[in-house]
Amino acid sequence: MRIAINGMGRIGRLLARRLLNLEGIELAAVNDIMDSDNLAYLLKYDSVYGTLPVPVRCAEGQLTIGDKRLRIFREDHPSKLPWKELGVDIVLECTGRFSSGEAATLHRSAGASKVLLSTTGTPDVPLLIYGFNQHALTAESTIISPGGCMTNCSTHILYLLNQIGIESAQVNVLHSYTSRQELVDAPHKQYRRGRAAAESIIPVEIDLNTSLERLLPALKDRIATVSTRVPVANGAMADFTIQLKADSSVREINSLFSSAARQEYKGILDYTEEELVSLDIKGDTHSCVIDGTLTSIVGRQAKVIAWFDNEYGYTSRMIDWLFYWKKFL
Repeated sequence: MRIAINGMGRIGRLLARRLLNLEGIELAAVNDIMDSDNLAYLLKYDSVYGTLPVPVRCAEGQLTIGDKRLRIFREDHPSKLPWKELGVDIVLECTGRFSSGEAATLHRSAGASKVLLSTTGTPDVPLLIYGFNQHALTAESTIISPGGCMTNCSTHILYLLNQIGIESAQVNVLHSYTSRQELVDAPHKQYRRGRAAAESIIPVEIDLNTSLERLLPALKDRIATVSTRVPVANGAMADFTIQLKADSSVREINSLFSSAARQEYKGILDYTEEELVSLDIKGDTHSCVIDGTLTSIVGRQAKVIAWFDNEYGYTSRMIDWLFYWKKFL
């Protein structure tokens, strides 16, 4: 299966690093408007995941990483990319710019068979969360969204808790700062995003509740969400405050998650009673890791805490999608 990546930001570069050595997948090309030598530098040296132990260099339209070679482009529009010539099966659309059905179709017009977004996308793009509703994928599916890192964390947790019954849910995702924030105070349409990301705890607006209501329509108008950005470069802790419809206990809730981690959600959701901090989750492949030591309940109000690596966990699900989609090609 031949893969191309459009957009070499945090997710695109981490995917490139991980796809290089996966059996059955060939990374054929990457595209980004940044200077190619700068891209090679950022692929080799990563402040979160460390330095690649092999040479990385660009020359004559080729990117060489160790003994792997692939094409590299600097085009600003999918219509200019030679996906047909390269025999690309799936494009990983990681720019965030071409996330509508109409825009993502440009990759197919350029010759790619399928497009996997790295974001939620517009309502016309099927929203499929691996481990939850991947069975909705068909041979006719051409463009899909795997959601975002917060959606992948939250969906499984709310679905499982709704077995007890959810009256309402408040979700606060304490999340590392991202490229959509400023490092020094600067103008931004969302004023708080314009404040220095490494200097403050910054609440930001998110549309997580909209995605969750698409996936869990029974909870429509019962979910409120916010993300609080904290001064770390990686990792997240999701804080769920749930008003339950029935009496429950810490033991019952923890048993629900620990059982799911061993059975139907194995590899997607994990459960721990270790005393973790955010750094401990770096490089974890799960969509969420329930911290059983922090589960609490007062009356019918439950508190559930989950950790996740917002980059590594999310790219793990995108890779799962590639192997799942492969059987339809």
